[in-house]
Amino acid sequence: MTDQLDLDPEIRDALLRVGTAVLASQLLKRGFRNVFIAGLRPANPHCARMVGPAYTLRFIPMREDLAASGSVANPAHPQRSAIEQMPSGHVLVIDALGQTHSGGLGDILVARLMQRGAAGVVSDGAMRDSSELGALNLPVFCKSFAAPPSFARMMAADNGRPIGCGGVAVFPGDIIAADADGVVVIPRHLAAEVARDGAEQERVERFARKQIDRGASIVGVYPPNEATMADYRRWVDAGEDDKAL
Repeated sequence: MTDQLDLDPEIRDALLRVGTAVLASQLLKRGFRNVFIAGLRPANPHCARMVGPAYTLRFIPMREDLAASGSVANPAHPQRSAIEQMPSGHVLVIDALGQTHSGGLGDILVARLMQRGAAGVVSDGAMRDSSELGALNLPVFCKSFAAPPSFARMMAADNGRPIGCGGVAVFPGDIIAADADGVVVIPRHLAAEVARDGAEQERVERFARKQIDRGASIVGVYPPNEATMADYRRWVDAGEDDKAL
């Protein structure tokens, strides 16, 4: 049975063609200012593009009698259950308290997510095994890397609940989009219209860039005035043929 939070493949493909800079602009037009998880970078810069619904995991500060290496052997442990239960095509989004003293996941756990069809991983804290994660063909975004395991400084509390990741609210099923610029959180109910309008903005900006490369001033071109938009429409009608410029 298809998970109720699966993302329509057409919307996913449309979002994959729109950069996060444009997506953030589209959300800003709709009044959403706090959608960019700042300070994160891809473990593998050559594998950064990602779109998928959020599956959340929340850590809290460590308490010595509960956060220990043996606790993760329990299949019900929130970290382990998240890895084994997250639906294919989803992005694991981790509230790691923003801390960088221990890593929320390492290469073995991320490799398991990859085998289960994850779209990617996002953490506002550190991860482990930088070289191994940097070689995986799976988008992984984090603040930094650390050698100690997660239970050295924190403990997994729950999964599948609303979290804050890097100061941004993330609800299960929200759409996570990422590229080399970073990670944007799209409220699920806006995904289709943001994908549609974002694609149009991308095309307008491609046209504006062509005009700038031809020596035009930014005045009236970016943002476009009526005359520029008229030229843009002729260019679109001509199949985006530069001979129409």
